[in-house]
Amino acid sequence: MESSAMRRRLGSGQEEGLGVQPRRTADLGMGPNLRRSHSSLKSRRSQAAFGTSEKQENPSSWILKNIKKKACVHFVKSCKVSDAGKVVCACGYTEEQHVEAAKSHVFQDKEWDPKEHVQEMPTDAFGDIVFTCLGQKVRKYVRVSQDTPSSVIYDLMTQHWGLDDPNLLISVTGGAKDFKMKLRLKNIFRRGLVKVAQTTGAWIITGGSHAGVMKQVGEAVRDFSLSSSYKESDVITIGVATWGTIHNRESLVNPSGCFPAEYFLDEEGQGSLTCLDSNHSHFILVDDGTHGQYGVEIPLRTRLEKFISERPLRTRLEKFTSEQTNEKGGVDIKIPIVCVVLEGGPGTLNTIYNAITKNTPCVIVAGSGRVADVIAQVANLPISEITISLIQKKLSMFFQEMETFTDSRIVEWTKKIQDIVRRRQLLTIFREGKDGQQDVDVAILQALLKASRNHDHFGHKNWDHQLKLAVAWNRVDIARSEIFADQCQWKPSALHPMMTAALISNKPGFVRLFLENGLRLKEFVTAETLLYLYKNLEPSSLFHDKLQKVLAEDNEFVGCNGKKNDPKMHHVAQVLRELLGDFTQPLYPHPQHGRPSCKQNVRGRSSQPLCKPSLEDDNFIDPVLEDDNFIDPVRDLLIWATIQNRRELAEIIWAQSQDCIMAALACSKLLKELSKEEEDTDCSEDMLALADEYELRAIGVFTECYRKDEELAQKLLIRVSETWGKTTCLQLALEAKDMKFVSHGGVQAFLTKVWWGQLSVDNGPWRVMLCMVVFPLLFTGLISFRTKRLQAQKGLARICAFFRAPVVIFQLNILSYFTFLGLFAYVLMVDFQASPSWCECVIYCWLFSLVCEEARQLFSDPDGYGLLKTANLYFSDFWNKLDVGAILLFTAGLTCRLIPATLYTGRVILSLDFIMLCLRLMHIFTVSKTLGPKIIIVKRMMKDVFFFIFLLAVWVVSFGVAKQAILIHNESRVDWLFRGVVYHSYLTIFGQIPAYIDGVNFDPEHCSPNGTDPYKPKCPESDQTQQEPAFPEWLTVILLCLYLLFTNILLLNLLIAMFNYTFQQVQEHTDQIWKFQRHDLIEEYHGRPPAPPPLILLSHLQLLIKRITLKNQHKRHKELKNKLEKSEEAALLSWEMYLKENYLHNQQYQREQSPEQRIRDLGDKVDTMLELLDVGQMKRSSSLEHRLAFLEEQMGQTTGALHWIVRALRDGGFGLEADVPAPAPQKAPKEQSGALGGRQKADDGEDLYHVNARHLLYPSGPVTRFPVPNEKVPWETDFGLYKPPFYTAEREDKTVVDPMGSCLDLLSKINYNTMDGLVDRRSFHGRYAVCEGLPQNPMGRTGLRGRGSLSYFGPNHALHPVVTRWQRKEDGTICRKSIKKVLEVLVVQQSPSEYCALPGGSREPGETLPRKLKRILRPEFWPSFESLLKQGGEVYKGYMDDPRNTDNAWIETVAISIHFRDQNDVELESLKSEPDCVDNKMSFTWQVVDRCIPLYANHKTIVQKVAALLGANY
Repeated sequence: MESSAMRRRLGSGQEEGLGVQPRRTADLGMGPNLRRSHSSLKSRRSQAAFGTSEKQENPSSWILKNIKKKACVHFVKSCKVSDAGKVVCACGYTEEQHVEAAKSHVFQDKEWDPKEHVQEMPTDAFGDIVFTCLGQKVRKYVRVSQDTPSSVIYDLMTQHWGLDDPNLLISVTGGAKDFKMKLRLKNIFRRGLVKVAQTTGAWIITGGSHAGVMKQVGEAVRDFSLSSSYKESDVITIGVATWGTIHNRESLVNPSGCFPAEYFLDEEGQGSLTCLDSNHSHFILVDDGTHGQYGVEIPLRTRLEKFISERPLRTRLEKFTSEQTNEKGGVDIKIPIVCVVLEGGPGTLNTIYNAITKNTPCVIVAGSGRVADVIAQVANLPISEITISLIQKKLSMFFQEMETFTDSRIVEWTKKIQDIVRRRQLLTIFREGKDGQQDVDVAILQALLKASRNHDHFGHKNWDHQLKLAVAWNRVDIARSEIFADQCQWKPSALHPMMTAALISNKPGFVRLFLENGLRLKEFVTAETLLYLYKNLEPSSLFHDKLQKVLAEDNEFVGCNGKKNDPKMHHVAQVLRELLGDFTQPLYPHPQHGRPSCKQNVRGRSSQPLCKPSLEDDNFIDPVLEDDNFIDPVRDLLIWATIQNRRELAEIIWAQSQDCIMAALACSKLLKELSKEEEDTDCSEDMLALADEYELRAIGVFTECYRKDEELAQKLLIRVSETWGKTTCLQLALEAKDMKFVSHGGVQAFLTKVWWGQLSVDNGPWRVMLCMVVFPLLFTGLISFRTKRLQAQKGLARICAFFRAPVVIFQLNILSYFTFLGLFAYVLMVDFQASPSWCECVIYCWLFSLVCEEARQLFSDPDGYGLLKTANLYFSDFWNKLDVGAILLFTAGLTCRLIPATLYTGRVILSLDFIMLCLRLMHIFTVSKTLGPKIIIVKRMMKDVFFFIFLLAVWVVSFGVAKQAILIHNESRVDWLFRGVVYHSYLTIFGQIPAYIDGVNFDPEHCSPNGTDPYKPKCPESDQTQQEPAFPEWLTVILLCLYLLFTNILLLNLLIAMFNYTFQQVQEHTDQIWKFQRHDLIEEYHGRPPAPPPLILLSHLQLLIKRITLKNQHKRHKELKNKLEKSEEAALLSWEMYLKENYLHNQQYQREQSPEQRIRDLGDKVDTMLELLDVGQMKRSSSLEHRLAFLEEQMGQTTGALHWIVRALRDGGFGLEADVPAPAPQKAPKEQSGALGGRQKADDGEDLYHVNARHLLYPSGPVTRFPVPNEKVPWETDFGLYKPPFYTAEREDKTVVDPMGSCLDLLSKINYNTMDGLVDRRSFHGRYAVCEGLPQNPMGRTGLRGRGSLSYFGPNHALHPVVTRWQRKEDGTICRKSIKKVLEVLVVQQSPSEYCALPGGSREPGETLPRKLKRILRPEFWPSFESLLKQGGEVYKGYMDDPRNTDNAWIETVAISIHFRDQNDVELESLKSEPDCVDNKMSFTWQVVDRCIPLYANHKTIVQKVAALLGANY
């Protein structure tokens, strides 16, 4: 149970507020939090920590140096006693709790003064805090003085506590006592609050105690942390509490800091104090040296929130656009702030009022109780209907302690609620289940956008401001529904900065949204933008590291001055070429240098540059920056997203690509190469998965193309793409090892087409073989050709086309090779003479032709790669290595064969070479669909054999050495030692067990006792006398059994299992692998000369003559690489893009029709139906509540009428008419709409009385107005409670103002409603009343008597010239908007102010120009302005609703319109350059006239009248 003192303190002082002192309007502020990666966080922290010094200061020492506490240093006895019955000081502490210095200064009967008796000293409570029995999660806390600067606290949180700068500041306010909420509303609030904080990177600021709304916020954070396993998603919740009201705060005190401090949350024993909430992440405990005083933290919280809200929003977007913003005169985005209200009492109302006054948007949660419900009930009513009686009834409905509300307090509440509702653009009411509102997070963000949309400060740039906020929050749903759904027409160029931020911050949703709303990538992606993107690569990406290595190794980046420069695009191209492969050309050209060398030789001539010119030289030319032809927007963005493994972003950009098949294959290649070097296993797997996804996309689009037109689809395979480094789709797929793509039926059909050359693929193999043997059959029609031309011809063209077909060349080479091997075998076995026979000479010539062919393949460079790259490609093939090895071995054997002494050695070497030449047949048979896959399986199994041999060698050697050592003594013959250790042990596996190993079949005659016989093994250990073995037979038998067990059973079965696994794994993909490797053989024979060896020498001679004599370079045939004309290529790419759209549409349809998606859609429909049922039920109950409320209202009015009748009859009269209660309306009020951001029923224009003149806080004055609700403004209305204060400010120039004070003797000399000397006291509205010697404001009460800060009692006449011109384009034509012309007005702006003002003000008696205008305008401009005033026309004359007005003094003005219709007007020419001001803080500027022009409200009304008079847009 709470004590009455606790309830009293909570009710009056501890209302959870936004940081607003009672009866005063304080500045507000709020802040946000952008999630960053660990690396960026570390970088930011290090920058913050080392920005001013090289060595980071210890956090504890920094806190002790900069953070103070407050303590009472004089004990002044008071009449109060503590809970223990001890006398306490006026500060609330006992004498023992004071510092030592205070104990010697005990005062009595002396007034306690905090300024005198409280001193600051270093804080003694800071560090980490752990809540006992509530988990071991560590929080941060600090005890601070109430006078601590906000900048110090912010530095503590961001630099020493490690918090990121916020993107949004959510200040939650409401009741400090526990209150009840509906379970559904509570869950919605908790879910929405945490969601908006987590998605936008916000800070949530509360009072930090374990009660009321603070407890609700803490429980919301707790529920989120329990359901989330990601540490990065922790919600920053900052509790700002009063130190003197915290229970168990002694456990937090430690002069050197607590790491951690153990805090016990004791709700039962807290008494009138309060406990900290265990679910907040950080605590700021505000100390003023007192104990038990609530509300101490409010001023500091106010200043802190204001400080944070005035800081710029530190996002990458702001860094990118800061220079543009300053150049264009825009406004930097500040950290947005929002106030969320639950329940609450009087303190909460003050919080809302001050927040609205400071243009802070507020979200009121309807249904939470008390103040929140009162405001929610009247929020949609016109101001005229929000009366004192209505507020009194609402208070009686929602407040149980209604008796505590006095009449004056109800009047004050009515006035504040009217002012709050009047600013509807800042007020958002969240109603559960109304008009689709389901989440508080949407309401909060909509409130911020609605506020910025109506904020005059941003003028016509507010849409840009809202979009920047949405990007910073990463809420694409809000941007789509609130920004792009409106009538604002976006220029594509206006989206460029936000597009850059979305790309760098990896926000694919916004990238998609911008593209849908007209952003053109061709205009967006420039060389500068692309270079900026690469400068902002993710530091943790592998490409970033590779680029840094290139920069470090490139000497070009260190100029003659040793200064390093930023990376350029040709460095990016260098890294990309390493990933794509050297077969591609650089995507961005290398820069050309136009500067001479840095050093000259002795003779003065220019030598080779010792250091290349810097990229910042004046003569440096970067072709990428000079010519945007090197830029392909989609390609460049796709590469940039792919190398950072950003799946969703790359998918969106790829969908925009035209050359989509090539782009998908290139991305697959990039990702596969990066995955090889990626150390992070998870990241590497993600890259491979994304690479497979891109391969499937390429297959999907190619399938669509192949189904539509086979010929055009095959053109896409061999088309040379200038965009992707002059390579082809087929070549890129082969380099990326995209086997699925290469094995596609369309690709294989193309390869088959190339394989058959000009022949038709329908020809059978037997026809080809028959025509090869008997070529005259070609003229009989046995062979069919693809083209009709060849089919019709009968001459040499047919023969050439036949023998140039790769399939014919292949079969001829097979026959030739078989003939060569047969002849070679014959020579080795039958005809190997001392001198070479004619058959052997033919073999030598044959092999020479093979050597020439291999040399041709080695040095052939049709793609222009260069000799080194060509050699690398040649030797990367295993079969080429085998060919070179066979040729070298044949050369060695031939050399030995020609020397008579080594004739036999030569024959042995040639015999071994014959084996290698026979192995070459395996490559030949890979073209077979039957044998090819089996050969692939054999190649894979060979790898398993090598691993098996290693395991087998361990057992063979170990058993052989042990056996040899046990049986044989000191065998010195190496050959017999090898036989015993390796050879015999290996043969034992296959059953050849030595006969003597067990001593049974021991025979001394089969061995040499001393090892002297070279043809017999040495005898084992034996007894020479008995001729029996002496070694332990049992041991050798056991070793043999174990050896056979492990080798024959274990290892051999392991080998079989390995073969089986390899077979199964390869068998699944054998077809793909065979089809993939088939290309190499087809390409080889496609470029091979038609004649087989040895006749191929003739073809080599022809090529040599062309190369040397005619200088003809060999080029790749068009069938494998074809460069199309630009028009043909453009048409082909358009066709491909069209079919890509079909593919994407089909993919989307398949996803929608998938069982998972259909189940998900069905679940969404069920949820929607349940929500609609809930909403319907709530509407019915709401309607019933409205009817009951209406019935209660009718009954109340009826009761009042009966009381009046009874009282009138009793008094014997008919009563006063004013006492008759107002009649009830004829029908029940309609249900109020709760649409967030929707149209309101009333606006500010419906007020019939002055509004600015009734602001509670008088400008630049220490006085607060008496609250005057709308209904009490007229003087005719009785207002018995009206007791306004009297205030007259002191002016420097006392000679031109009325006397000060309220003495009637001094004021009696003033003559009102006439000319009083030089002072005109006549009103434009006629005669005004004078009561008690003071004039009365003709517009009614203002809540303040006296002259205020004005000069005269009565009317203060002013003049406001409205100088306007038409806004014009560069060509001089007038700008228009919605047919109407656009107007510009000349205004004066004060640098610290957000608002502008018309160049006018009060006039001194007898003067033409206003006094203020003379002070800011240079004297040489005075005559021109006077002449302009004479030419102008009067547009308004009368009362101005100014906040300086009082009951007895007010401002009346004359507005003169001066419009320049002609742009060549002489007077306008003098104003075009914007006249200089005498005051540097003031400046003249031209502002576009529209409804969001940043003018003060009263001046805005005048400008609106001028715009209407001129028919201009407003």
